[in-house]
Amino acid sequence: MRTHRVYLDQPLSGMTELTVAGPTAHYLARVLRLRAGGELTVFDGRGGEYAATLVNVSRDEVQVALGRYNDRDRESSLNLTLAQGVARGERMDQILQKATELGVTAIVPLLTDHTVVRLDAERAEKRHGHWQRIIISACEQCGRNRLPNLQPLRSIDDWLADLTDVGTRFILQPDAVTTLAKTVEQPRDHTALILIGPEGGLSEREQTIARRRDFLATSLGPRVLRTETATLATLAIMQSRWGDAG
Repeated sequence: MRTHRVYLDQPLSGMTELTVAGPTAHYLARVLRLRAGGELTVFDGRGGEYAATLVNVSRDEVQVALGRYNDRDRESSLNLTLAQGVARGERMDQILQKATELGVTAIVPLLTDHTVVRLDAERAEKRHGHWQRIIISACEQCGRNRLPNLQPLRSIDDWLADLTDVGTRFILQPDAVTTLAKTVEQPRDHTALILIGPEGGLSEREQTIARRRDFLATSLGPRVLRTETATLATLAIMQSRWGDAG
């Protein structure tokens, strides 16, 4: 029988029983239709997971009893940051979902020269919350017990200017001579950063700045891929070569 995995946005260490309200309670009681005695697995994004049992279910809240703790860790040995030019709508949602499933450590959403989406501060905050929920759902599905660090939305220029030492840096560039699968560069200290553009890719200006900041230009072969396809393929290759995939 399938065991439902649920993220709880509060520290669970040292807890034996807790009350859950809001959207999570609605999901457990109204979507999953769980009742008292129902079993599930819960985690707080800080590592490890707990066996849990529903003690009481009401209209607005549920009571959860925590049982055995399991320190299971499904994180990759590769500390991988994805810096992603913001794509439109569902494409960005898909990128975040698949990046989480493929084990990225952190995600940096960037506004680039070719980014179509333009957000004021209020809309950016709402979009960040939406993206965070996508990541949480992906962790619940794929078994991760740590949430990737979703950084605030910012411009690529500000981000590049503030970038500090982060292992080995790669930039996905369709016309690059060396493919990612054949590059001889090894991520320093098992830490890598990959920069990928939105629809239309990164501009020549952005590529030039990135290369000046020690980004290594790589490609995925002779075909030009959609940004969501390119991101998925890139992360899979990197995890296969240097992480825990395959």
